[in-house]
Amino acid sequence: MQLIPCPWCGPREEAEFHYGGQAHVAYPADPAALSDEDWAKFVFFRENPSGPFAERWSHSAGCRRWFNAVRDTRTHDLLAVYRLDEPRPVIP
Repeated sequence: MQLIPCPWCGPREEAEFHYGGQAHVAYPADPAALSDEDWAKFVFFRENPSGPFAERWSHSAGCRRWFNAVRDTRTHDLLAVYRLDEPRPVIP
């Protein structure tokens, strides 16, 4: 089982967390003005890189807080974990 380091609780088992999708996706300023096609792109279309990818996670069985993590999609290694109020770290 993979350990995920919660920024508040420390390392915990993966089963305590829930995946929340791609991080740093801004909500549309005026969602009512979007066409159905544009709304569908916002809701369903996300990046799918091979390598480092910023994701949102919730420590649902612990402190219940949301945080971001940069995970390598090729190896599933967590490269960085950071709170929502912190900037995305630069990963070489």
